[in-house]
Amino acid sequence: MKKFSLLFVLVFATLFFITGSALAKSKVVIYTSLENEEVVEYLKQAKEELPDLEIQAIRLSTGELGARMLAEKENPQADCIWGWAVTNMEEFIPKGMIKAYKPTGWDKIPTNFKDPNGFWTAIDLYAAAFIINEKVIENKKLPIPKGWNDLLNPAYKDQLIMPNPASSGTGFLQVASLLEMMDPDYKTKPVEDNKAWDFLKKLDANMGQYIKSGSKPAKLTAAGEYAVGCSFAFVYSSLKRKGFPVKMVLPEEGAGFELEANALLEGARNEDSAKKFLDWALSKSAMTGYAKFKLGVSYPGIAGPKDMPVLESIKLAPMDFPWQSKNRAKILETWSNLFLK
Repeated sequence: MKKFSLLFVLVFATLFFITGSALAKSKVVIYTSLENEEVVEYLKQAKEELPDLEIQAIRLSTGELGARMLAEKENPQADCIWGWAVTNMEEFIPKGMIKAYKPTGWDKIPTNFKDPNGFWTAIDLYAAAFIINEKVIENKKLPIPKGWNDLLNPAYKDQLIMPNPASSGTGFLQVASLLEMMDPDYKTKPVEDNKAWDFLKKLDANMGQYIKSGSKPAKLTAAGEYAVGCSFAFVYSSLKRKGFPVKMVLPEEGAGFELEANALLEGARNEDSAKKFLDWALSKSAMTGYAKFKLGVSYPGIAGPKDMPVLESIKLAPMDFPWQSKNRAKILETWSNLFLK
């Protein structure tokens, strides 16, 4: 039986940045799925560049954010979303919960990074990656995997950790990319009949744990608890700089990826403040801040971290975001029926 983390149950961090007289400030409430480490750094910058704005940012996992929005549909508590998976965002447009808004600078963003009607605008791209603990690999005499198929090697039994796609956007993009890459007929057959499920069943035999967070597989692997963490590229850079014995491998079959986007919420109580924040969040200054953590940002001409590969050099999986969004519920239902036992 798989071990599931019970420690990370609906954890969110609320950060307040208030200077001067609170009465002189306008307020904005933001929901975000950006990593905690990122949010702290970005909000320091926002505080400096938006001194007249009181920012309340609530950090939730990808799945938790969606669940919270649904629970608050009749009485929205947030004004905007900052950095949420596009495949999730798309589900909420037909529900009437996202309001079209094209922030200042929207025209500079490439078309593949934004909704043509302005319902969402992506700020960055993150890609699936394997985080390898080089010491564990050496001590256990394990090969370094080059791609997903290599992880079926029985030598990796109980040495793998992967995010639960029901709660983690990273987990979902990993599963969705495999469904698309491993079955050319993914669009024309029922989700539950996809060939990739057979692969995932074999992978499950080696899995030590499915966990709620997309970054936690990398962090637990870095700590020496696993040999390979199925995570995402950004977290490698952070762990490497902290001195952990880690190596990053981008799957040779193609790295699944996701766009993180911003949006204005319908029924926002502080709409003007939300628009002001969204304008800043799409600015060149904000994007330069994101680029310290991200594989790639949507603002043209801004490079990522020096210890990360150039985005153009990476083989990305052909992600079909509309199909993923439309079939998200069925994908998660099938995965849960197979692996949440």
